[in-house]
Amino acid sequence: MSTPGWTPPKRSWLQKFGDAFRGLYHAVSTEWSFAAHLPVAAAAVALAAWLGISPVEWCLVALSIGGVIAAEVFNTSVESLARALDSGPDQRVKDALDTASAAVLVAVGAAIMVGLVIFGPRLLALLR
Repeated sequence: MSTPGWTPPKRSWLQKFGDAFRGLYHAVSTEWSFAAHLPVAAAAVALAAWLGISPVEWCLVALSIGGVIAAEVFNTSVESLARALDSGPDQRVKDALDTASAAVLVAVGAAIMVGLVIFGPRLLALLR
């Protein structure tokens, strides 16, 4: 909550970007699920390069990876807020945490579908 009449201090774009990178570092360094997401993202990029996918397909892969990472960062922020506000069991907090986790699940599901559509036919062709 802000205090009436209080104006936040002016911050440069460099400071704002610094805060954003600090937040990204916090999410990656404190959430174990990035230990799963980042290697899978790296594998998808390596596979895409190896298979020589088209520029449009590269965009879809990049958007899929970005969507999963963004969802995980948002999930981390909700978890941080929940810990800060922790006053014991609260169904509303549980609902918020579960909903944020569901966003990650949806993003991962969409990324898997994109991967199947882009990589699936090429990998099947290599097996024949």
